[in-house]
Amino acid sequence: MMYIENIFICISIPLLLSLLFIQGETRKYTLFVCIGMGICVLSAYVSSFFMNYYGVDTIEASIEIAPVCEEVMKLFPLLFYILIFEPQRDQIPRVAIAIAVGFATFENVCYLTENGAADFDFLLIRGISTGALHILCGIFIGFGLAYIFRQRAIAITGMVGLLGACGVFHAIFNLLISADGIWRWMGYLFPSGMIIVLVSVWHLMVKLNHMK
Repeated sequence: MMYIENIFICISIPLLLSLLFIQGETRKYTLFVCIGMGICVLSAYVSSFFMNYYGVDTIEASIEIAPVCEEVMKLFPLLFYILIFEPQRDQIPRVAIAIAVGFATFENVCYLTENGAADFDFLLIRGISTGALHILCGIFIGFGLAYIFRQRAIAITGMVGLLGACGVFHAIFNLLISADGIWRWMGYLFPSGMIIVLVSVWHLMVKLNHMK
């Protein structure tokens, strides 16, 4: 049996203690990384509850339940930060990515604890793909919220749309990596490919704006 809350305490305490000695954006980033790890713990319990409630197996839960639970849980601290502290638009994506990094890091640590660290090649591929997935969702929802909160008329519907898109990305990833053969490899490459596409589109838009 794996006690993920004990793992969380061991990892988060040094990071939280470091907040006493660092300032500015570094402190904020470290804090939200810790929050992301805490959200990973909470989402594991929430997903397990719904998994038992609906009586589904691990594969079904990873495709149908976990993506929704995890993306909703990651959204809560970001929304709290936006609504309470009213940050500048450019700060919202940074916080979303920090939460995603913390979540992905703790998820990988739990996987290592449960399955061991002998197969380096597989762990490297899984670590990159899982990290890329959560960062992809963080980028998407961070920049999306930074935009829609300027447009109050579409704030609610836009937020639901962003959450739905992240849930779909997450579910597609889990579905592909649960398959065999070429589909699994497509799943591992899917998040990184989407990040490359998003970065390319962003650079293209910046160039077009400069040309105007």
